[in-house]
Amino acid sequence: MIEKAERVINLLIEQKEQIATMESCTGGGLANALTNIPGASEVLLYSAVTYSNEYKIKMGVPEETIEKYTVYSMETATEMAKAISDFAHSDYGVGITGKLKRSDPNNITENDDLVYYAIYDKNKDSFYKDSLYVTKENRFENKDMVIERILDSLQQILKNKN
Repeated sequence: MIEKAERVINLLIEQKEQIATMESCTGGGLANALTNIPGASEVLLYSAVTYSNEYKIKMGVPEETIEKYTVYSMETATEMAKAISDFAHSDYGVGITGKLKRSDPNNITENDDLVYYAIYDKNKDSFYKDSLYVTKENRFENKDMVIERILDSLQQILKNKN
C-alpha cells in the first residue's frame, strides 16, 4: 500500500494539485496512508472522519440525500466527495461510506459488506464513482482492501488526467 500512496502523492505534487478526504467506514485510513508519505503535507489539505450522519450533514452532505438514499449509498459518497473538496478548496475530494461486514441498527440497508466511494475532480466538475464488496472476515483487512482500491483509482485518474 505504501508504494500506491507514494505514487498518488508524487502525482499530486507533480501536477501541483491538492486533495481532501471525507471518510466514514475507513475511519481516516486513506488519510493515514497518504500522510505516511513524505510530502503529503503539500497536497493533503484536510481530512474528516464523519462516522455519524449528523457530522456528514454538518460537513455539507444534504440531509435529504441521506434520508432518500441512506447514508450507505453512492449518492451519499458523491455528496461527501464534493462537500469536502468545496470545504477544503481542493482539486480532488474523496468520499467513502459503507459497511465492513457489520449491520447498523440505526441505518438498515440490504448489504452489510458493501462500500461506496466517489472521487470528485473540481477542475472538470466530474465524479469517478465505484463500489466494492469487502470479503475479509477481519475489519482491519477490509479497510485495507478499500483503501488500496481507492489508491488505485486515484492513481489512474491522476495518470490519465490529460
